[in-house]
Parts: sequence; C-alpha cells; structure tokens
Amino acid sequence: SPSLPLLPPTLSSRPRPTRHTMSTAGKPYRGKQGISTRDKIVNQYRVSSSKDTNRRSNATIKRLAMYKSKAIRNRDGKVIGGDFISKTPDAGVKRIQPDRRWFGNTRLIGTRALEDFREEMNAKVHDPYTVLLNAKKLPMGLLSDPYERSKKNLLTTEKFSDVFGKKATRKRPRLGAAYEDIRALSKHTQVKHAKYEDKAKVDFVKGTVGDEEDDGANGYVEKIFEKGTSKRLWKELYKVLDASDVVVQVLDARDPNGTRSKKLERELKTKEKRHKHLIFVLNKCDLVPTWCTRRWVRLLSREYPTLAFHASITNPFGKGALIKLLRQFATLHQDKQQISVGFVGYPNVGKSSIVNTLRKKKVCNVAPIPGETKVWQYITLFRRVFLIDCPGVVPPSGDSHLQSVLKGVVQVEKLEDPAQYVCGVLETVKKEYVERHYGVAGWNDAAHFLKLLAQKTGKLRKGGEPDYNNISRKVLQDFQRGRLPYFVPPPFEEESKDNSKNVAAELGLQLEQEFKHVRVKTDFSSEDKKDPDTVENQSEREVEKDNSANEQGHDLEGASVAEKRKKRKRRRAGTGKDRLLARILQC
Repeated sequence: SPSLPLLPPTLSSRPRPTRHTMSTAGKPYRGKQGISTRDKIVNQYRVSSSKDTNRRSNATIKRLAMYKSKAIRNRDGKVIGGDFISKTPDAGVKRIQPDRRWFGNTRLIGTRALEDFREEMNAKVHDPYTVLLNAKKLPMGLLSDPYERSKKNLLTTEKFSDVFGKKATRKRPRLGAAYEDIRALSKHTQVKHAKYEDKAKVDFVKGTVGDEEDDGANGYVEKIFEKGTSKRLWKELYKVLDASDVVVQVLDARDPNGTRSKKLERELKTKEKRHKHLIFVLNKCDLVPTWCTRRWVRLLSREYPTLAFHASITNPFGKGALIKLLRQFATLHQDKQQISVGFVGYPNVGKSSIVNTLRKKKVCNVAPIPGETKVWQYITLFRRVFLIDCPGVVPPSGDSHLQSVLKGVVQVEKLEDPAQYVCGVLETVKKEYVERHYGVAGWNDAAHFLKLLAQKTGKLRKGGEPDYNNISRKVLQDFQRGRLPYFVPPPFEEESKDNSKNVAAELGLQLEQEFKHVRVKTDFSSEDKKDPDTVENQSEREVEKDNSANEQGHDLEGASVAEKRKKRKRRRAGTGKDRLLARILQC
C-alpha cells in the first residue's frame, strides 16, 4: 500500500485529547481557559455578591479601560479627539489687565489723608487704654515718615553763614590737657586701661548696704544678689511676652512703685509689642489699710487698668473683677480663637498664687521664698483664655542691697551677714509695731535690739552670747512675709481734670471693686487706719459750715423776731377757739 504523507499536529483532523486534573474535591479543574474576562472589563456597574471576592473592583475596571483608550490623530499627528479631550473649543488667548494691585497687597492713599492718619494714630498709638482691633488692615508702617528721619536739621545747631561763606568760622574742639601731645595721651590711656582691668576683675554693683564709705571698698558682692538677673530668666520673660496678648504686671501693695518695672513698660511700647495690653494687679492688699489700696488703685489707673487683689483659694478678693476684665479682653479679640494672659513681675509678689486663685486649686507650686518658679507654665482658665506663669525677674533699677532684701527679692537663708540689714527694717517699720510684735522695748540700736530679742527667744550660743545670724534671719523673714505692719503711703498731690480721669472707663472696660470687703489681716494703729482724704473733707466741711454761719449771723436776729410774732398769733388764735367752744358748751 502506498505511504500517505504525514500532516502537522495542528492541522490534524483528529481532536486532541483533553487532560483533566482532579481537584482535592474529586471534580475536574479546567483552569483559566474556562473563565471569561470580558465581562469584568466592560461591565463596571455589575452587582457582585459579598461572597465573590475574586472579581475586580470598579476602579480597576476603569483604569484598565483607560489603558485601552487612545487619542485620535490626523495625518500630521495632531490630536483631534479622544475620550480625554475637551469637546468645547478654545476661547482664544486671555490677557490680564496690567494693574499693580495684582502683584501686591497695596492700596492707594492721598497725601492729605496720609498726614491726617499719621496725626491721629500718633496721638493714640502710645495710649495704653486705646485698643486697635483690626491692626492687620491698617498700614502701620506708614506711621513714621522715613524721609523725616533721614533728614538732619543742622541749622538748629549752627547757622549756614557760620559754616559756609566769607564769614565762616571753624571752632577748634576742646579736648583737654590729656590730649595736648602724644606723651600725655599715652599716659592717659595707660591709666584708663589699668582702671578698666581692675573693674573687670570684680563684679561691680551700684550701691551696697552699710555706710557710704564702705560702698564698693573691697568690690565684693554676694552671689545671692545676682539671683533673678540671669540670662535664662530673661529668656523665659521674653518668651512669655511674645506669647501673651494681655500682660499682667503683679505689684506688691505695700510698695507698688518699688516693685514696678519701667523697663517692661518701655518694652511693651515698642513697635513690635505695642498691640499688647498691660494691666496692673495690686496683690497682698490684705497687708495694707483699705484707704491706701483705694488711693493706689486710683493713682495707677491714670496710666493702666489697675485692680486690687488678695490671692487666696478660700477667701479671695478681686477674683471676679479680674475674670470679668479678662473676658472683656477676649471679646475685644474676636478674630482670635483664644487669648493668652501672662503674669510677670518681681520675685515673691504672688504671681503663682494669683493663678491658683483663678483656678481655685493648686496648679502652680508656691512658696514664701523668691525663685520658686523656674520655668514658664501654660494653664487653661477658660476655653478662650489661657494663663502663663512666668518666673520672677529683677530688672536693673539701681537698688541697693538693703532695698533688694526689703523687697523680698533675696532669700534670707542664704545671706552671709543678715544682721547688717536689720537696721533697715527698724527704720522702715514703726517702733510701736516692733515692740508689740516681739514684746521687746527699751532698745537703742539694731545690735541692742537683736541682743534683747535673742535673750527673750533663747537663741543663744555657748557662754550666753546671742546668735545674731539666726535672730536676724527671723526678723527679716517676718518683714518679708508681712508679719510686721509696713506700707508706703501714696502721694497726695492736687488732682486736676487730666489726672483724675480713669482711662479704663474711656476704653470701655468696666472695673468696679468694693474695697470695704477687703479683709485686712494686719492690725494697724488708729492713725494708720484713718483715711487722709476723709479727714481733709471733714475739715473742709467744718470750715464751710463756720463760714456760712458767720455770713448768716447778721440775719439771725431778724429771723428770731419774726418767729416770735408768728408764735404769738398762733397762741391768740388758739385761745379764741377755746373761748367759742366754752360758750357753746354752756348754752
């Protein structure tokens, strides 16, 4: 039989046998050949059951469809259509109006309007009771004229004809005998250099305790007097000033001017911080008479809003007024979500105690010694009001060591010789208060007083010698903590219309306090309790009564005669009526 040609396997008419693999369940597994993928890509809105987790998601189907879409091009290759091509025709080239307002946040203002703006703002910008609500919308940079600052009016010092022209005269400067020749100049320089080296070796501080002859004689200064002036504390203070919208300067009611920082007030008047508010709080008002507190509040209110305060969690005074004032500041700044209130001032004036009083619980550590607060603390008072407690800082005011000790800036326990400061306490406090508190009388000077007090309290060393250091620290602690009655009386000058104004009322802030509710703990004498204002008013009223009585003295005799005539007429009328009644009864 002839042999037939072999055909390739693909063209073979015989069907290929299918290979079936058995699954674990005993059913044949067909693989991916039997699964159609066309419905997955086309139908993106299909409904899939929760059990079906192998199907593609709608986002995957859209992405695969995007891969298949192609742009429609013409013969030149330019895109003329497609799925992702805009159907609307282009409107053409757009142009922007050439205006300077598109390239900056600038506005035009006339020359006269700018001058009026400068005059009005200069009159109000340094007023602490004037609040600028929308400072961002005003061109504050236009307040100062740069051309006026750059110009120097030289004609105020010398005339033009004296400097330039035919009659010009040039005066030779007077340098003194030290600059006549090179030898004198070199000698003068050596002397100044030697003085500078001697001054650099020792930390020189103005004013020391004791006699004036001993001030700076040896140049030695105790390190304890440098407390409160470190760079770290000043950095903490500037952090609080930068983060605060309202700055509360806490003052000691016993000596408000002594615990007031002029440097801080000047800092808040600068261009960067003049939008911040400053208020005074007279703390420890329970240690001074009521009339003294009222008078100091009246005097300090001429410059800044002032409140009297007594820090106590159980029996405070001024808490409601301070919270009301802070709420008013919060309403003034509606553009801010919250405002921050920073408490600053001298050490040991009660900043942390005021924060605890406002929160009505202990949130800050307090102690009757200076330097308890080390770093600033952020406390929440309300939803829109936050408090910042700042460590005490001693500004450079030129105070002597005695004044620093009496203000409570220095820790008494760390003084090397505390006995030398007792004389200042005895001069400041009245003698009757010292005798009443310690029960010691008949002393002549500070040393004699310390000796008698040591013998009474039993603070003696071996051999019966008094322990001056311990007993001196006891006296200084009593003075700092308010056990010895002491206060600085306010000045009594004549009040004019400008001085008697209350700037807080002009600002719209309501500050009302009833000083009769202040609980004064210190027992003062009857003389210190008397209000000089009421005494003067009573004397003036008595003088006015005497004057009015003298003026009306001439008319008293005529008035008495007229009154006597009226009384006679009344008596006659009464007797006539009685006679008529008697006749009627007889009838």
